[in-house]
Amino acid sequence: MTNTLRISLIQPNTIWHDTSANIGLLDRLISKVDDSDLIILPEMWNTGFSMTPAPLATRMDGIAIRAMQKWAGQKSAIIGGSIIITEEGQYYNRFLLVDSEGPVASYDKKHLFTLAGEHNSYTSGDKLCSHDRDHWKLRLNVCYDLRFPVWSRNTDHYDVLIYVANWPSPRHNAWHSLLQARAIENQCYVVGCNRVGTDPNGHTYLGGSTVIDFLGKHIIEMDEKEGVERVEIDRSALLAFRSKYDFLSDRDDFVLHTQV
Repeated sequence: MTNTLRISLIQPNTIWHDTSANIGLLDRLISKVDDSDLIILPEMWNTGFSMTPAPLATRMDGIAIRAMQKWAGQKSAIIGGSIIITEEGQYYNRFLLVDSEGPVASYDKKHLFTLAGEHNSYTSGDKLCSHDRDHWKLRLNVCYDLRFPVWSRNTDHYDVLIYVANWPSPRHNAWHSLLQARAIENQCYVVGCNRVGTDPNGHTYLGGSTVIDFLGKHIIEMDEKEGVERVEIDRSALLAFRSKYDFLSDRDDFVLHTQV
């Protein structure tokens, strides 16, 4: 069993509606990554958080996914981040985990951000996604999902809860507080990856990408600058804490009307 998971967070100043330019940007940032098992990119890392999916969407064999495969091969890691996917005339905000061979897991964002009209442009997902990697169980979520704790509830003993986001500055305090709450209540590590900069709609993003442990402690926390940070997390410490303080056994039962 691999007890250590090495994670790198990529926090870019995403270039609006320009996949090729964002691939070039991430070529530079990912070149700085060393000795990582998992590399995380933000939500819609290749386009910015856009409500015009038609000209931006890609299929599952598109250039953005091929770039993720390339980076995964270069760094002997899996790469995670969300992109706009089109399938059968529908558009999805899809969080993908990709290795050198291609996608290994996918999750379509459940909670679409109605305040921006995301529900008018995209189709909501209805399936949870947990992915086993080297005996670590990873749960995938996207941005607005963070506000809905039932959807994130740790019913299958996942180890790491990952949120990729374009979380804007006016609600930056909520980003910190909700990530910390999800870590404590689910007795897990939480990874949050956000972008920086300002998009053409005037939305500013303050980064704050972070990894939080099962006690709610920030192991690393990035500032509002573009950059790369790396951290190692320890599964044996997580399991020891859960064994000593088995709060999850006392959680409330509920029925989630979806498929796992």
